[in-house]
Amino acid sequence: MISTPANLLMAEREIAALNRAVPLDDAALRAGLERHHAESFGWALHCCGRRRDDAENVLQLAYLKVLSGKALFEGRSSFKTWLFSVIRRTAAGERRAEFLRHLRLSEMPRDQRAATTPTASNSVERDEVRDQLHAVLETLPARQRDILHLVFYHDISIAEAAGVLGVSVGSARTHYERAKRRVRQLLESKRTV
Repeated sequence: MISTPANLLMAEREIAALNRAVPLDDAALRAGLERHHAESFGWALHCCGRRRDDAENVLQLAYLKVLSGKALFEGRSSFKTWLFSVIRRTAAGERRAEFLRHLRLSEMPRDQRAATTPTASNSVERDEVRDQLHAVLETLPARQRDILHLVFYHDISIAEAAGVLGVSVGSARTHYERAKRRVRQLLESKRTV
């Protein structure tokens, strides 16, 4: 497209429409997604730890949320800011789902796990990951281990987990963040060994 004053004015109007608190039609959503696609993919790469396949999957899921109406632009921020938050939340949801898959896999009997894995090398690798994760989780204090288990495995909020454990929400958040940080540190130290 040639940048003429008329084209620039039209582009400015589209951007202004994207930043207003009005429901966007499908064409406006698609135009916004196309306009920010390259930046969105870069952000998805960042959110996925530079893993291209994961970033492509997250970006596709985020676009599906936007186009299907599961994520609604309400105009409280710019379209780009809103889109990046949808991508970030989608990436976090995918990481959480992967963590849950590892936990569920670790709780399956060995013979059932072997039947669900396509190759022997995948089975061995998953067993190693599961064993590593279990070893790391066992090093955590009981309250931190419990909060991670409730939030990730049972898919409940931190506030609900606080009620289950009989602690304040602030205390539950502290335990949750400390547990995540410690698990991350321990897993990274095991990878470098």
